[in-house]
Amino acid sequence: MSHDHPTAPVSEADRAAVEAQLGRVPRGLRAVAHRCPCGLPDVVETAPRLEDGTPFPTLYYLTCPRAASLIGTLEADGMMKEQTARLAEDPELAAGYQKAHEDYIARRDAIEVLEGFPSAGGMPDRVKCLHVLVGHSLAAGPGVNPLGDEALAALPDWWRKGPCVCADGTTEAEDENA
Repeated sequence: MSHDHPTAPVSEADRAAVEAQLGRVPRGLRAVAHRCPCGLPDVVETAPRLEDGTPFPTLYYLTCPRAASLIGTLEADGMMKEQTARLAEDPELAAGYQKAHEDYIARRDAIEVLEGFPSAGGMPDRVKCLHVLVGHSLAAGPGVNPLGDEALAALPDWWRKGPCVCADGTTEAEDENA
C-alpha cells in the first residue's frame, strides 16, 4: 500500500479561508489534504508538532464549519457509541479499522515520528471523534477508513449552498451583513 497522497501547497487564499473557517489562525498548517466540491479546503494536513514543539497527533484536521457541525450532530445522535460497539462484534470491521489506524500512523510518521502518541479519533479500538475519521477518509480517499467512510456517507451534501466562507476569507454572516 502506498502512503503517497495528493496534498496541495497552502496558498494565501487557502490560509485565509482556513482561518475564516476555524475563526482563528491555523496551527501547524502543512498542506491542503482535501478540497470541498466548492473548491475551498475542507481538510488540512497539520504538522505532528506545533511551532512551539507541542506534539499534535491529529494529522488531518477538518476545517469546514458546515461539515463539522453536521458531524457533531452524528456524534450527538450516538454514531460513535454504535460504531464502537460494532468494532467489538465484527472482526472484519475491526480489522479494517486497525488498517486505517496503521495507515494514519504511517502517514504521520512519514512527516515526523511521535513516539508514544496514539493515532487519533480513538483508533484502533474505539471511536472517539468522527471529525478525525471523516478527515482521514476525505484525505486518504474511500476504502482506507471504514468508519470514516460510513460517517461521511451519513452526511448530507454540506457544500450545496456554496462555499462556507467567501474567497476573501470572510464568513457567510459577514458577507450577508456587508
